[in-house]
Amino acid sequence: MDLRQLEYFVAVAETASFTRAAERVHITQSGVSAQIKALEHELGARLFDRSGRSAQLTEAGSAALRYARAALDAAADLRDSIDDVFGLVRGRLAVGMVVGCEVTPLFDALAAFHHAHPDIELELQEANSDLLVARVRTGSLDIALVGTAGEPPEHLESHVIVKEPLVALTPPDSELATVGRLSVTGLSAYPMISLPKGTGIRDVLDQACAAQRVTPDIALVATSPNTVAGLARRGLGVAVLSESMAAAYPDLTAVPIDGMDIPALLALVWQERSSPALAVFLEHCRTAFA
Repeated sequence: MDLRQLEYFVAVAETASFTRAAERVHITQSGVSAQIKALEHELGARLFDRSGRSAQLTEAGSAALRYARAALDAAADLRDSIDDVFGLVRGRLAVGMVVGCEVTPLFDALAAFHHAHPDIELELQEANSDLLVARVRTGSLDIALVGTAGEPPEHLESHVIVKEPLVALTPPDSELATVGRLSVTGLSAYPMISLPKGTGIRDVLDQACAAQRVTPDIALVATSPNTVAGLARRGLGVAVLSESMAAAYPDLTAVPIDGMDIPALLALVWQERSSPALAVFLEHCRTAFA
């Protein structure tokens, strides 16, 4: 067996799909399948149950996964130790960011990193925060910019960039615009336009409503803050966004919401074990977000 086979095995295990694994490792699906079959032949056991729509680990596959990851980590540590000796930064850096991200310091950090280390392959993925956190945990992403409710995800390193309350956004000629402040219960009386579940802002809203034992009237869901604000501008509901997001729409009136005890966080998250490339990228991030 070789490290390439183990990499493909872990990719299929984490994505539960030969197709998605092939996309991750940048080869054809048939190439992944052939390498997995070769690994299964060498080990004398089937690693995946292919009878369903997804590729599920067999008992043998589950037993092998921990050791495959350990072997890949050991190989990465070997490369890192050589890089440390010669002061090299090379390889690949996979960065995730929440859908609709308009945080320009992250773009600045990516640009500065690329200019300083053009030989490193950069990969950028957009998704909801819950998916990004899961990908950081499995190692398919090195670092991600995510939105969370209250605290950064457990068991990951983090750098909090923004910690702020939510506000309700409404056209200035609406009835709600004349209200100085709004309770969570009062907000629930209006149809709301929200970001999707799995985003930090939506998690804050849902948790605040659950704490007050009210059910939010989610009229529309959009993945982009611009779309959320645009729909509210046209009177289709009350937009619920973070305070800093709301500042980007001065033609709408931002109404503070009382009872939102859990703040919305925007944070960079990564695993404690980092590659030299990630360590350098983090330096650029700290400079950009300073």
